[in-house]
Amino acid sequence: MPEYTATVTVRLKRGVLDPEAATTQRALERLEFHLEDLRMADLFEVDLSAPDREQAHDRATAMTEGLLANPTVHDYEVSVAEREGGDAATDGGRPAASEGDGDTGADTDDGEDR
Repeated sequence: MPEYTATVTVRLKRGVLDPEAATTQRALERLEFHLEDLRMADLFEVDLSAPDREQAHDRATAMTEGLLANPTVHDYEVSVAEREGGDAATDGGRPAASEGDGDTGADTDDGEDR
């Protein structure tokens, strides 16, 4: 069965208090790195086997919605890439990606940078 690595990025939704990011941003500004905003994110890499990339993506999304992200306060992104040595077809070497708001895994790009 093909081997994949799913990369899941979980971050707080805009407007949710992120004290760690706020502290880091103030420290960077004291070092004269001027920036508009800073957000922290958690990155998970999950190695898994699946019949195809779509099923690997579906499994990673289910893991994210079941445990890795809290849909009330988090946005997330899931991308899947063939693992080195796997036998799945690749899309030009680029991972398939989607963004989700924790409800359905549907695209939630609201035009704002995250």
